[in-house]
Amino acid sequence: MDASKINWILAIACLLAGTGLGALGYHLLNSSAASLQKLRQRLAERDRELAALREGMDDHLGEVSRLVAALQRDGEALASRLAQDALSLGGKAAPRTGLETTASKKVPTEESGEELATPRDYADGTGGTLSEDFGLKDDEDAKAPQPPRY
Repeated sequence: MDASKINWILAIACLLAGTGLGALGYHLLNSSAASLQKLRQRLAERDRELAALREGMDDHLGEVSRLVAALQRDGEALASRLAQDALSLGGKAAPRTGLETTASKKVPTEESGEELATPRDYADGTGGTLSEDFGLKDDEDAKAPQPPRY
């Protein structure tokens, strides 16, 4: 064979090998892109499912809230009816227990002039457990040097 034919055959073989390697690289890189596209699609589906669940939960909680309000109204109406029946029969009015709403409870405010009570986990002033000198002793014996312990 001629040297020029070998050069042409080598050039064509290199071109085919480069094309094959390029196609293989493209396939490998494109497969990761395809899996990335599948992941994005699954993520979008999960987001839609989550949005539907949230909407369903909002509807459910709204309905439960309405039912609780209706139960409270019915309970208060029943308690007042029982109290009226007890009074009409000549008995004493039954004390109200547990059915009072927060609107009926008296809460001190700044405008009413009543002072709010200090919370129980708070130091009352000088001798509370949260004061800086709580538990410290002022004895002179404690300030005297102690012999070392072994």
